[in-house]
Formats: sequence, C-alpha cells, structure tokens
Amino acid sequence: MIGFDGFEASADAKRLIRDYGVGHVILFARNVASPEQVAELVRELQECARRAGHETPLLMAVDQEGGRVARLGPPWTVWPPLRALGRIGEPDLARRMGAALAAECSAAGIKCDFAPIMDVDTNPDNPIIGNRAFGDDPDLVARLGVAMIEGLQGGGVVASAKHFPGHGDTSLDSHLALPVVEHSRSRLEDVEMRPFRAAIKAKVATIMMAHVLYPELDPEVPASLSKPIVEGILRGDLKYDGVVFTDDLEMKAVADRWTPDRAAVMAMQAGCDIVPVCLTHDAQVTAMEGAVRAAETGELPFRGMDDALARVRRLKERYLLPYRDPDPRQARQAAGSPEFVALAQEISERGSEPLRFPWTSD
Repeated sequence: MIGFDGFEASADAKRLIRDYGVGHVILFARNVASPEQVAELVRELQECARRAGHETPLLMAVDQEGGRVARLGPPWTVWPPLRALGRIGEPDLARRMGAALAAECSAAGIKCDFAPIMDVDTNPDNPIIGNRAFGDDPDLVARLGVAMIEGLQGGGVVASAKHFPGHGDTSLDSHLALPVVEHSRSRLEDVEMRPFRAAIKAKVATIMMAHVLYPELDPEVPASLSKPIVEGILRGDLKYDGVVFTDDLEMKAVADRWTPDRAAVMAMQAGCDIVPVCLTHDAQVTAMEGAVRAAETGELPFRGMDDALARVRRLKERYLLPYRDPDPRQARQAAGSPEFVALAQEISERGSEPLRFPWTSD
C-alpha cells in the first residue's frame, strides 16, 4: 500500500501501480481538496490500474476515525473523537456513525476506512491514543467497536480493528519511537485483546498490527513484524482469517531500526498481508524490491504469499466488485449531509467532546 503527495495522481504513484503491481493506495489530507476532486483522483488511479491489467480494482483507503484523526475535512462531516461514543455507551450511535462514515467514504470511491480504534485506553499518559479510544473498559470498547464495524461494513466499506494486540497502555508515540508494553500474557489477553476477539467474532474485514514491543509475547521485535504474534496468536490462537495490515513502515518505531526492504520482508514473514509504506517513493521502491528479492531467494515462501493473495482477493471481491467509478456529484451530495451533521452534533453534545477540524487539543 502506497501514499503520495498532491491532489492528482503522481507520476511515481502511477508507475508503482503500472510497473510494480501495487494494489492498494491510502489517501491523506495532503491528497484531499474537495469531494469532486477525491472522486476524480480515485477514478484516475483506478483507470491506471485497469490499463496496467490489474485483475481487481485498487483498494482505496483513508484514516477517518473522527476527532484528531480525520483526513476528510469540511464539507465532509466533522466527527467528534470516539471517546464521545464511549461516554454515551450506546452501540446504536456507534453503528449509525459507522454507516455514515461508510456512506461519505464510499461515495468518493474510498472503500477502506482504518477504523475503529479497538485499543483500551488504560494509560492517562498515552500520547497517541487518548480520546481516539472509546474508553478504558475492554467490554465497552468491544461493544461499541463491533457496532461501528457493523455500520462500516454494512455500508460496503472495509473496517479495520487497530492496533493489535493493543496500543492503549503505551507512554510513547510509535510514530516517533518504539513503545514497550510489559504486561503479562494473561493481562494482555484479558484486557488488550478482548475487544479484538469481539471484532474477530463480528467478522471484521481487516486488522492492523501495532508497532509496539510486547516482551511477554515476543522479546525481539514489535507486533507488526512478529511471527509469534501474527501467525501464532492472531491467526493461530484467535483463528483470524481476514486481511492483516502492518501500520505504516515509515513510522520511526520501525524505520529507526530496519530499512524499508528488511521491515517489509519481516512483516510478510510474520504473516501480514498488506504492508503500507505511506510517505516516500524511495522507501516504497526499496520495500518492494526487497520483497521481490526475498521471494526469488526463497526467504519469502510462495505458499505464504499465495495465502495472503487469496485473503486480499476475497476482500476485494466482497467489497469492490462489481466495480463502478465514483460519481463526483454523488461524492458532493453525500459529504456532510444534514442527517450526518445532526448525528455528529448529537454525539458531540451528549458525549462532551467538541467538533473541530483541524483538531486542536485546547
């Protein structure tokens, strides 16, 4: 999965789709000007994939959680952070918000939303999760997270439970450093993993791994690169057969320790299906060429790649086919509809969290 700069498809992005077969693209605020522009950008990227002979459409993704993590600003609905839903505690509101997010994203051609946060916010000093989480009660997080997943996926948009096995009790931001969670396995299973077990039972389409080190689970590498955690716990113990993402490999928790090619190969060896490299073209090329070399030498076994490809194809067949390019007029119409704005206002007021874009902490 790649990201790029600009409101139009960059030459580098098109080259990676055409020559390297990249099948997934993530959009950030740097790619977003208006609903019509996003719809046209998605159409342009999908046309590039079609001309390159891709068998399935690109999976277009965005981080649209609400609160401070929102890439689609006005005229799209401004949503409060998930903590507001946690304070209210009504699954129906979470389900309706998920459905609204799905409608706004899907109309613009975005069929994957990296939401909801399933982390349990047990550390008041956590610099990166905080009010992005529903709360500090794993059962509450599970109930509301499952409801949001149902809303998103019922609206035809891929949901993603993140960040497995739990980023809630960290004191560092994995964008900047490698956090360490020292809890015992029994505590991790009882608190951190409980919402993810509920998400798996609810058939969440994707799960995103945390760039966090859990010494009791794997003392060597963070969860995103850990075979004992991805294959051993997530696939083996929890029986998850959906698509697994790493978090962005250019985050410093990983990038300060491993080169893009090494990190990509380690993630694939661990059992991850899709590896996002979101920022720089050189890192994207390095990661993909490293994966190709690892496949050629047998460091990446073909059976594992075939299994990953089968999971990704099932995901795309369910959510992207039959494919239709987004209509710019429908993208504009869905963005910030009165129904969605009223819902966001209700959640904001009842949950005592403001509506701000861009988000500020004051």
